[in-house]
Amino acid sequence: MKRIIVPIDFSPESIKGLELAIIYANKFNSDLQMVFVQSSKPGKFHIELENQYNSAMEEFEQLLRKYKKELHKNCKFAYIIKSGKVHEEVANQAAAFDDSMIICSTNGESGFSDFVMGSNAYRIVQETDGPVITVTSEKYIGNVERIVLPLDISKETREKVPIVATIAKAFNSEVHIIKVTSSTNDGIHNKLRMYATQVKKYFDEQGIKYQSSLLVGDNITESTIEYAKTIDADLIAIMTEQTTALSNFLLGSYAYQMLNTSPIPVLSITPKGLYFTFGMRTTGG
Repeated sequence: MKRIIVPIDFSPESIKGLELAIIYANKFNSDLQMVFVQSSKPGKFHIELENQYNSAMEEFEQLLRKYKKELHKNCKFAYIIKSGKVHEEVANQAAAFDDSMIICSTNGESGFSDFVMGSNAYRIVQETDGPVITVTSEKYIGNVERIVLPLDISKETREKVPIVATIAKAFNSEVHIIKVTSSTNDGIHNKLRMYATQVKKYFDEQGIKYQSSLLVGDNITESTIEYAKTIDADLIAIMTEQTTALSNFLLGSYAYQMLNTSPIPVLSITPKGLYFTFGMRTTGG
């Protein structure tokens, strides 16, 4: 993870994303770049935009002075001011760099601008192909000790495994593999067990601590969050969409519910068609 992008609207809530990003940057020795996006709505006078730009620079300089000492000396700390639609510009900024991640707040609104994290976080997740971690102001920001890894019966669900492993190794985290379903069908449970076995083997090879559980409930979002709260998890890893009709994760629904209701930071990963079988990467078909 070479670079972490952090959207900022200068509200206390959006700064929560910056504080979490600093923790990740220090663990991965990543460069950290804050992004503010000016509104491009018609009717904005040039002088108004110029004043907003200057104010944003002043705010960023204050953040640099306040947080630079918390970053590892090898981590570059910078900011950029862009103009356009927030979710598009943030996604484009992340796409400009190889091996980047976005970390942002899912709540927060500043009188400073039209940039509202709460309304843009989900759009940012949808817009980008890279990993995104979203955080609310409810969870204490600290070390990532426990990660929840939900598995469903879609092939894509295992694409979370490599990046979860990378984070777990960096933080020496324990991963909780949870097989989640709303079905009592034995065939579905057997498939979940098979996937979990493959993931366990991969984690064994990587030297990662883990536990495994089966969760059956009508609302798998609520089941996942309640489990995560019970173990005081620091991260929940999900896929942003599922393409298999038999999946218990409805297209977009699970991710949307999770991003809007989880008090725990959520790692969202976009499927790319690379499936993991018995610890080996294969191209999905």
